[in-house]
Amino acid sequence: MPNDFNQPIIEEFRANHGRVGGWFEGARLVLLTTTGARSGKPHTTPVGYYPDGDGRILVIASAAGAPKHPAWYHNLCAHPRVTVEDGVFTYEADATVLKGDERDRAFARAVEADSGWADYQAKTSRVIPVVALTEVPAGPPNVNAKSMGEYLKVVHDAFRRELALIRKEIAESGTAGGLGTQLRVNCLTVCQGLHNHHTGEDTMLFPMLADRHPELAPVMDRLKQEHEQIAALLAALKKVVSDAEADPPHVLTEVERLTDELEAHLVYEEEQLIPLLDA
Repeated sequence: MPNDFNQPIIEEFRANHGRVGGWFEGARLVLLTTTGARSGKPHTTPVGYYPDGDGRILVIASAAGAPKHPAWYHNLCAHPRVTVEDGVFTYEADATVLKGDERDRAFARAVEADSGWADYQAKTSRVIPVVALTEVPAGPPNVNAKSMGEYLKVVHDAFRRELALIRKEIAESGTAGGLGTQLRVNCLTVCQGLHNHHTGEDTMLFPMLADRHPELAPVMDRLKQEHEQIAALLAALKKVVSDAEADPPHVLTEVERLTDELEAHLVYEEEQLIPLLDA
């Protein structure tokens, strides 16, 4: 896509921590910065993605079924180290073009989630590439927030958006054929993300606040108890999703239970902690 189309999306994405309207409203979107294959200059492009678990996301070089691969694909083939912005974090990643059966399975998952990918493939004689982006560990996270309080809020909002999208996807999937493979991955990925976030709070944020603010003991106790309750809901959701015969309405019920409990927890945590973090 031409830069004059991309630039407003990039600016809106950065200004709103990953939220955009228009064609991409409600979509999973990242900003992918590659190094020009010929120019050596950075180029940033909004691209849709799918979670792949284990710190990976998948992007598809469809170019809407055009006869040639998009420029960003040529760039990352020449320079596989890329930068990813997801609205909360900015991180470096290594790009790997999937080959053979691995590519075919990943593309089939995408088609199962959105038949539009099959339409794009039907329009072109080229095999549309699927690329895995794997985060490169690099010390403390590069957070797109100006304060600890804002950081907490944008992380919470990212989980809210992802759970809302998963609920929508499950509701629209129907019951025929059971739970789609990509939907399973989406559910398991958000479960792991919430587990990691709460583990970080339990081991770092909460002890730090408790040490500085002894008067917060009742608040800390409640937040820790709520983490345990949410952990139980995450375990229940993972069990249901991992069942080969998973029934979408049953999964949706578990996702909604988790969403309701989590929302109450997030609202309380924001009310209690953001003023202190931003003081």
